[in-house]
Amino acid sequence: MPSDTKHTHLKIALLGNPNAGKSSLFNGLTGLKQKTGNYAGVTVDRLEGSTSFLIAETKYTLSVIDLPGIYSLFPKSSDEEIACKTLLDPKEKIDVVVIVADATNLKRNLLLATQLIDLKFKTVLALSMMDEAESQGIKIDLAGLRTTLGVDVIPMNSRKQVGFKELKAAIVTAKISDSFFYDINSPFLNKETSYVQLVSSSLVDGKGTSTFENADKIYRFNTINYLVARYVQSPEQLSRKATTSKIDAITTHRVFGYVVLLAVLFLVFQFIFFISEAPMDWIESAFLTFGDFVRNSLPPGQLNDLLVNGIIAGISGVVMFVPQIAFLFLFIGFLEDSGYMARASFIMDKVMRRFGLNGKSVIPLISGTACAVPSIMATRSISNLKERLITIFVLPLISCSARLPVYTLLIAVLYPDSKFLGVFNSKGLVLFLLYMLGFAVTLITAFFLKRFVKVKEASFFIMELPVYRWPQLKNILFMVYSKVKVFVSEAGKIILAISIVLWFLSSHGFTETYKELDAKIEILESSAATQENKVELKKLGSEKLEHSFIGNLGHVIEPIIKPMGFDWKIGIALITSFAAREVFVGTMATIYQSEDEQNTEGIKQKLLKEKDDQGNLIYTPAVCWSLLLFYAFAMQCMSTMAVVKRETKSWKWVLAQLAFMSILAYASAFGAYQLLS
Repeated sequence: MPSDTKHTHLKIALLGNPNAGKSSLFNGLTGLKQKTGNYAGVTVDRLEGSTSFLIAETKYTLSVIDLPGIYSLFPKSSDEEIACKTLLDPKEKIDVVVIVADATNLKRNLLLATQLIDLKFKTVLALSMMDEAESQGIKIDLAGLRTTLGVDVIPMNSRKQVGFKELKAAIVTAKISDSFFYDINSPFLNKETSYVQLVSSSLVDGKGTSTFENADKIYRFNTINYLVARYVQSPEQLSRKATTSKIDAITTHRVFGYVVLLAVLFLVFQFIFFISEAPMDWIESAFLTFGDFVRNSLPPGQLNDLLVNGIIAGISGVVMFVPQIAFLFLFIGFLEDSGYMARASFIMDKVMRRFGLNGKSVIPLISGTACAVPSIMATRSISNLKERLITIFVLPLISCSARLPVYTLLIAVLYPDSKFLGVFNSKGLVLFLLYMLGFAVTLITAFFLKRFVKVKEASFFIMELPVYRWPQLKNILFMVYSKVKVFVSEAGKIILAISIVLWFLSSHGFTETYKELDAKIEILESSAATQENKVELKKLGSEKLEHSFIGNLGHVIEPIIKPMGFDWKIGIALITSFAAREVFVGTMATIYQSEDEQNTEGIKQKLLKEKDDQGNLIYTPAVCWSLLLFYAFAMQCMSTMAVVKRETKSWKWVLAQLAFMSILAYASAFGAYQLLS
């Protein structure tokens, strides 16, 4: 950079209606890849990024804040409150406000735009989705709009990176508008109370502002009607909206809408199993081959044992399920980006209300199939406190991606190879039923909970149904990559640490019996590798594991878990997976690997062959269903508990949730085992 180049730093706030395209514009400006979606409420918290560029020998650095979508400066929900308070907080020192307005629906977006202009920040208006507006035959007089609003107006197409250069130039030359769009003769305003002061005070106490808010909206819409009539020309028939209406006639139909929703979910879970099976087998085989290679390459000893039976076995138990998790996020991304997720919320609103929820609960609940943590944060878009608390309480009952490895392993043991109707995959059907069970229990719990949560507050559901759009494959693939990366890195750290601890606890013991068994194994290993010696080695290996540190721990809790059909080995996995459910599979892989000196089989084959002292199979349908139901309802996620505490600001909800889910999990597993055994 030349020595005479000036350096200017500006702080930018992006504001606009929900689903106006703020996140896409934020990603285009900063180069980041925050989640985008074709429905309202994608952004529920402030996001920050930065960008630098050179204009006329001046280097500009923009700190960009993406705030949750709002319809007006008088918030109705927690996420809207975050946006308004951040904007008006003097400590934030916002230099320029960029208003993001949907060009295909300018009339609705101008309400917020004119309110923001009246706050007297330096302002730029970015018209998003100009490509769609043009395809619909909508013509906007940009020069006329620019003159009347008193701010620069930039046409944008964030998907194709159109308009960003012009937007950056407009930001650095932005000015405060000279225009006013509120009623300067309003009795609520005087010399001592400006518009910005009135808005700021409403955020503090919210009292006495509803009358002014309503009067302000009526006054503004009179002006907005004039602006739209003068500067916007749109044909009566809009092809894309017409196509959307035809599709909506089915997807939002009072009967066919539910059929379509169930069919979509059913096919998603069928494809998850159908497509993922082959790559899962490849990954498992690769880890077995790698483990065998390490075993034969290194000299026998503690390090060899740790690497093969501890680390490689534990990590393989989770990595092999990456294909299924990736496909789950891929399908969710398509549903969100196409606009179908908003329809799911719309048709489920009536159903949800009967159970103490509303349509805005649907998106967090469906998103909960991926992960409960961001879904709980997404409940900020629910304005009614009672419905929000109930949604947060029941959301962890939805089966998330962390449960997927557990489900997949146990379903594969239950139904090793079977189909129904000659076409569909039985394993996919069971997985679909487990997810439906999660939804059903979620609704039943909400139904009873609404009788105990007392909050006198009116409930309403407003959601704009966006037009259908072709999903952006690039964005979805990046989202899948990011989610899988987080899953592997976060779960990998925990599993790596637990695998090492488990290996130590399963390879060492303090009792005389353990020492005697260890001595016998050493003698046999130095003897000839006959078939009899191999059988005896496997038997001694099982006895040694049972008398190791971890074997003793498993026996301590066995009386508590025995009524559910669980033995001491499963008990160890229950303990280690308390912080994160997916650790169950890694733990099982590590435990059973320590019994398989030859490293020849995957975890599924080992569970299928596992027998008790009487020679009976351990993983019977009764035990598998008991385990499935236990993991379907048990909390076992420290991250979820932390975010519930953060969102409810109370340990009371966390402890009540933990107690309820633990009792439900134990009772369900106990009932399933007693019924099926």
